[in-house]
Amino acid sequence: MIDLLMLLDCLILLCCIVSGHLAPWRPCTDLLPLDLLQWVLPASRGQQSSVRMVQSQGSRGVQLSGPPHSLSFPAAQLLPHCRFFPAEFSIVLTLKIPQLLRNEDQYVFTLLHTESDQLLVGMRLSYDKLHFLQQTQGGHTKRVTFREVGVADGHWHTLVLAVTGRYVVLTVDCSVPLELQMEKPFPEDLDTKGFTFFIGSRRRRNGLFSGLMRQLVLFPGSDASSRLCPASDPRLSVLLVPKVLLHLPVKPPANQLPLYPYEAEVRVTLTPPPCGSWAEGQLWFSTHQRALFICDGSIWITMLHEKERLDYLEDHQELFTSSETFDIEVFHIPTQGLFIATANRDSNLGSAIYRWTDSRFERYQDIRTHGAQAWRFFTVGKKRFLVVANSRAPGSGKQELSVLYKWSDRKLRFVVHQTLQTHSARDWEAFHIQHDTFLAVANHRQGEMNHNIDSVIYKWNLNTEMFEVNQTVPTSGAYDWEFFTIGPYYFLVVANTFNGKSTDINSAIYIWAGDSFQPHQFIMTSGAVDWEMFQIGGRFFLAVANSQRLDGAGSVLYTINSTIYELNITSQRFVKFQDITTSSALDWEFFTVGDDQFLVVANSYDGTSYSLNSVLYRWQGYEGFVPVHSLRTNGCRDWEFFRAAGSSYLVSSSARSALSRVLKLKTS
Repeated sequence: MIDLLMLLDCLILLCCIVSGHLAPWRPCTDLLPLDLLQWVLPASRGQQSSVRMVQSQGSRGVQLSGPPHSLSFPAAQLLPHCRFFPAEFSIVLTLKIPQLLRNEDQYVFTLLHTESDQLLVGMRLSYDKLHFLQQTQGGHTKRVTFREVGVADGHWHTLVLAVTGRYVVLTVDCSVPLELQMEKPFPEDLDTKGFTFFIGSRRRRNGLFSGLMRQLVLFPGSDASSRLCPASDPRLSVLLVPKVLLHLPVKPPANQLPLYPYEAEVRVTLTPPPCGSWAEGQLWFSTHQRALFICDGSIWITMLHEKERLDYLEDHQELFTSSETFDIEVFHIPTQGLFIATANRDSNLGSAIYRWTDSRFERYQDIRTHGAQAWRFFTVGKKRFLVVANSRAPGSGKQELSVLYKWSDRKLRFVVHQTLQTHSARDWEAFHIQHDTFLAVANHRQGEMNHNIDSVIYKWNLNTEMFEVNQTVPTSGAYDWEFFTIGPYYFLVVANTFNGKSTDINSAIYIWAGDSFQPHQFIMTSGAVDWEMFQIGGRFFLAVANSQRLDGAGSVLYTINSTIYELNITSQRFVKFQDITTSSALDWEFFTVGDDQFLVVANSYDGTSYSLNSVLYRWQGYEGFVPVHSLRTNGCRDWEFFRAAGSSYLVSSSARSALSRVLKLKTS
């Protein structure tokens, strides 16, 4: 009886074993694209990295720099619920690799047995060929070779290798597919248990991949070329690129190193190369400034530099204008260069635009203006505009009109786009709030006596491509608008000059309330003509240029205090920080040189003379701004700071003569 029971147990065990072997095999289904590159990127900061981030030709890739074992991972991690390699699949590869020698081979990836050199699947590149490697039923390696595949040329390329049954199809940069037929269909039962993926090698240093990889994806179940093509840039078609290659921070947080070692091609030039989205992450070394910059997609940001210090200023150019100049606007047009627009007094002679050519401003375009007081350059999307504040009518009995000009890429000139009725306009301020563009005009007076009038804020209409009135603001002899942001808040501050009786009146700070500006704070000023907002570290300042103190008795003082205010975070109000004695100050200009911050004031009149020294002040921390240079000026009206070809300049205008001056800042 015991023998019978033992025999029965053996039969049951045998049935279980046989049934296990004879159970029907089920293929893996519903698999998503699998990112092979992601498995060899370090998972956390501080972990030893075997890859280097490299920016090349405007795109980022990884360069494999570690030993082969550090660039491997078990197949079970990639296919945790299905141990069989997909019977139908695509390999998507974006790479940049230099030209190979004729007898040189480099591996893209291999799937090898953990304990031996047995290869299940792999991909290899040679001089002008691409090889798909697979294991045959006899355990040997079979290769399918695509010839005359010119991807080893130092440029980015995207390849899709699709395997279905007997067919292997290669698509390069979304071009016409190349199709080869294998002797036997790709097996459906390739067991990956005990196998390991090696990225860029066959476990040996011989044949290491030397180029850059941007994506390496296993896409089970279908030909991935339909997911990538057509594409606007077929060389860089995207299926599944690691996020770190798409969104690399230009600068890491303070006191931290980048998660991945990072390299980029460096341009070494005297003048800056173009910086746009195509060059994001590109490095530029300025031989003139002896500084290293990185492109953030729009501007060059300083990474390393030899600290500059301002030594002195010297005359660089005497710029003779058609008449006295009340304002200078500095602006840049891509591919065209640096320009200034001068607002000139004489209506018969008009105003002009000058272009920076061979380190000097040359007259570029004349524009008819009428008592021009100010220019403002701004953009709406890709459109570029200049608007002039005309203070006079074009003729007796006619309306005062300020004019908006649009840059024509065809004519390479500014052409009239829109006219807007203004009243003795003194200034325009252009600004953006979220996706909307606004223009604010400072209307000084209506007629000869009425200074208490509305200034106007216009909003750009996307449909008509014109500015329309968005809001009117009551002002008193308005002379200047200044827009600024602090955190998520938007502000406009107006310089009110005269209310018909006195210059000691309130200027107002307005805050954006969703659809209009509302009063936020009033500050007593004396003939305020200009506001300058600036930031030093985490501190926010407003400097007002007070031009004169006129009381009801008719007495006038020109040498008075202009004031710098600082934002008190607790009260959310600007409070007095520093008084600076000025002589009918008409403008402040803030700028930086190296690690130093400066303010320069336009002193215009002291009650007896227009020939005065304007003063340059340097930030001294606890001491505030202290005078460091005196600059000879004659009725100075405006200062503007600009950089060109690695050098720094200040340009001043004169309301007393048809001569503006360009000063060069000499640094060490």
